[in-house]
Amino acid sequence: METSSDVVIAPAPVLDCRWDVMSAACPSRQVLGRVADKWTMLVLSALSAEEVLRFSELRRRIEGVTQKVLTQTLRGLERDGLVDRTVYPTVPVTVEYRLTALGHSLAAAVSVIKAWAYEHIEELEAARDRYDQAAATRTPAGQAVRPAAR
Repeated sequence: METSSDVVIAPAPVLDCRWDVMSAACPSRQVLGRVADKWTMLVLSALSAEEVLRFSELRRRIEGVTQKVLTQTLRGLERDGLVDRTVYPTVPVTVEYRLTALGHSLAAAVSVIKAWAYEHIEELEAARDRYDQAAATRTPAGQAVRPAAR
């Protein structure tokens, strides 16, 4: 290990695994695609707050999600083993969703991201405002507009 001004700099950890998310062919990219989807994160968050939810309850809790998108998201989560789907032969059919153990483990990670977002939203909004104000003073070529010389 190197030291510099009483600061210990440890070498970067070497991951001993066969996956490389930076490789286009790596299947972990599919996992990231599923996990990074906002609807996936919202469904996991909603299901982690309750033991079981029906489709209509999920749809009411997740404002803005369409029936089609919620159906696609739930199917993908079920396929990946993150959600269990139980169908009851009632009229109309009752369908319930619950997180699997794997889904609960991912929901824990989602809750960390959600907490980070809540903690930093004001900073993000301020950065966006600064960016938008600066962008409004740029020319189409991307250069800042300078006041005319007198």
